[in-house]
Amino acid sequence: MFSEKHYLERRKKLRVKMQGENILIFGHSDNPKNYRDNIYPFRQNSNFLYFAGHQIPDMALVMTEDEDILFGHKPTMDDIIWTGSLPTLQKLGERCGVDKVMDISELASFLQKLIGKVHYLPPYRGESVLFLAQLLEQDPGQIKKGHSAQLMKAVADLRNVKSEEEIQEIEFALSVSKKMYDAAIDTIRPGIYEYDIKEAIAHASRKEQCDYSFPPIVTIHGEVLHNHTYSNQALAGGLVLIDSGAETPEGYASDITRTFPVSGEFTPRQKDIYEIVLSAQKQAIEAAAPEVMFRDMHLISAQVITEGLIDLDLMKGDPEEAVKVGAHALFYPHGLGHMMGLDVHDMEDLGDIVGYGPDLTRSQQFGLAFLRMARKLEPGFVFTVEPGIYFIPALIKQWQSENKFSEFINYDTVEKFMDFGGIRIEDDLLVTEKGHRVLGEGIVKEPEEIETEFSAR
Repeated sequence: MFSEKHYLERRKKLRVKMQGENILIFGHSDNPKNYRDNIYPFRQNSNFLYFAGHQIPDMALVMTEDEDILFGHKPTMDDIIWTGSLPTLQKLGERCGVDKVMDISELASFLQKLIGKVHYLPPYRGESVLFLAQLLEQDPGQIKKGHSAQLMKAVADLRNVKSEEEIQEIEFALSVSKKMYDAAIDTIRPGIYEYDIKEAIAHASRKEQCDYSFPPIVTIHGEVLHNHTYSNQALAGGLVLIDSGAETPEGYASDITRTFPVSGEFTPRQKDIYEIVLSAQKQAIEAAAPEVMFRDMHLISAQVITEGLIDLDLMKGDPEEAVKVGAHALFYPHGLGHMMGLDVHDMEDLGDIVGYGPDLTRSQQFGLAFLRMARKLEPGFVFTVEPGIYFIPALIKQWQSENKFSEFINYDTVEKFMDFGGIRIEDDLLVTEKGHRVLGEGIVKEPEEIETEFSAR
């Protein structure tokens, strides 16, 4: 945990933004797999982590105009028998700067005595909806509609801007990512299976007392954007796309993607596509600075990709017009990146208020509609930059059958790439007062550096 001053300051800022209104921020409970005592690995609610810090099930934080109250279980002898010595609830309160603590069984009656509305964030777990319904004596359907837009905006404004301590945590997560990718390079060779690579990066993460920040993507089918199967064999001449991240004990994430040649050397065709993606990433990164719209960074990457594909005769026509109408999305159907912090897709449980803010709305255009973030950048924002090029057979066949954007797409050439797969390259950025900084130690991504790393094993 951070120091108690850290949590006190966060709650002070939230109280100011909420003008002393009543706030309820609840933690997660254990989630059983198939019976009560056989549970999934516990992960605390990130908003509770941000304001109270504890990675303990069945806790809640209530903030009123003039006090904070931490709710949790007071350890019993039965608890101690099964889990060992536990800190008292009072001690847990002290560690996050809360003087008043109460047993979680008293939460419902305490809330009923409060004067005025109780603000809460939208719950995204079914058990959280039912828990809130019971606490507030409401129908579960009302709970889903009754969350506080005011609290959502206040929390997003605070969590979007990372403190120096948070940046250090993210840097630590990225140092673990470096070890994970080093392990992947040591493992990848013809004949290996995806699960062998996954286990190598898992071992590297766990050695540093870190977990995954999300289920890793380790795939020879890079054209499948979120491919979580690990049973395929890597063959000579193919590619392996790895999209993975570490989560620190404090809950902070990294998120890195690299695409490697199975044989240790890119084919000419692979290098052509790879260099387009790398150029798109570099030019988008170069544009990052305060006041820049992230949507504009995305469009820079789309323009670079389109121009590169025109050079390879996969696309044709005016690149600006092709991007404007969305023809490039056949090859680049997702957005450039997303916010990152305590969640790998930071605060996406709060919706577009995080990535778009109060004034922007999502485009309905295919591809651009998947842009998770569009807003103006501010110092302290941490986000990913991850362009890619993919050859998705089903999508290509559909567009070709519809003769869609045939003025911009050379389908005869595209057909020759149906077995190519996909390439994505991703790094994590911090917006500084005057520009940006790429976070982390640096994980090889220049094609020559990758080939050198593989040959030096």
